[in-house]
Amino acid sequence: MKILVTGSSGFVGKNLVETLKNIRDKKDKTRLNLSIEEIYEFDKDTSYNLLDEYCSKCDFVFNLAGVNRPRDQKDFDFNFNFVEILLNMLKKHNNKCSIMLSSSIQAKLDNDYGKSKLEGEKILFDYAKNNNVNVFVYRFPNLFGKWCKPNYNSVIATWCYNYANNLAIKVNNPDTELELCYIDDVIEEMLDALDGNAHKKNEYCYVPITYKITLKRIVEILNSFKEQPSTLIIPEIPNNSFEKKLYSTYLSYLPKDKVKFPLKCNVDDRGSFTELLKTINNGQFSVNISKPGITKGQHWHHSKWEIFIVVKGSALIQERKIGTDEIIEFYVSDKKIEAVQMLPGYTHNIINLSNTEDLITLMWANELFDYNKPDTYSEEVKNEH
Repeated sequence: MKILVTGSSGFVGKNLVETLKNIRDKKDKTRLNLSIEEIYEFDKDTSYNLLDEYCSKCDFVFNLAGVNRPRDQKDFDFNFNFVEILLNMLKKHNNKCSIMLSSSIQAKLDNDYGKSKLEGEKILFDYAKNNNVNVFVYRFPNLFGKWCKPNYNSVIATWCYNYANNLAIKVNNPDTELELCYIDDVIEEMLDALDGNAHKKNEYCYVPITYKITLKRIVEILNSFKEQPSTLIIPEIPNNSFEKKLYSTYLSYLPKDKVKFPLKCNVDDRGSFTELLKTINNGQFSVNISKPGITKGQHWHHSKWEIFIVVKGSALIQERKIGTDEIIEFYVSDKKIEAVQMLPGYTHNIINLSNTEDLITLMWANELFDYNKPDTYSEEVKNEH
């Protein structure tokens, strides 16, 4: 299959083209039934002669080319003029391939941009009817995701960029509700259209996953993202949630000096202990470094439990149920990565068996450490009577 993408260097176009390349090159195996031979990219710097050549060869067209922030209102005419140019070229070559058109929910509104999009839709629908061509017209809501240009036409892109770069944002009405659609969901739907499985209602196609959310809530979420390097708390990001997709978007705007952030390392003569990441409902991760011959731990918990994973060195982990003398032991090392659970009601320790090398252990605890209620009680594993 040979695919033409117009507006290929724009926000949606770039995401689509890179996805199509991954499918073409067999890096993305989620669409095994799609066989992509060529991807023709057309943008503002591409000649119309080349576009004409593409129109003679392509098997499917994604028409994403458009103008939404022109200097002159008359430039909105491109949104329907280009549709005519594209269709005339296809007709010239008697190419009746399927065509997808990127329109906007603003086609329902009485503004110059919306009117230009509506006119483009009408031209395409007439062409489809008169030439027996299959078309997919999408009236997209507000789109967001990586590679979207800030300070252009996306509040999400602008705010993510500003938060990432410590710039102020402007909120006119916090209660304003937006309908938002994430770029990966848009691309999935476009691939569905290519695959013959577009979601359609009446004459229009649609992306089945959108989110309605207020500006106030977006600000709250972005604040939690910005604070993460200092709190170490990963905000709640349930699968397929708006929060998860917004977090991916926010991270894509981080400047170099924020990609890396410092961690507080608690150091003493036994080694060090550093908290890495925390979650609200699923505990926290830490890394523990023990100097040669050092024993750490020697405490127990009522309800808290932990998992130790030695990633460098060799260790002996011992656990003893409170009130008993029996000790269970586990020899672990980086030769075979294993996880050992620290059981509630068992005092436990970890001993570095090396006399020369540090022991490095990744630790997970099922809850955040609470200084006011630590649920941690010192007691030697070897109970001396």
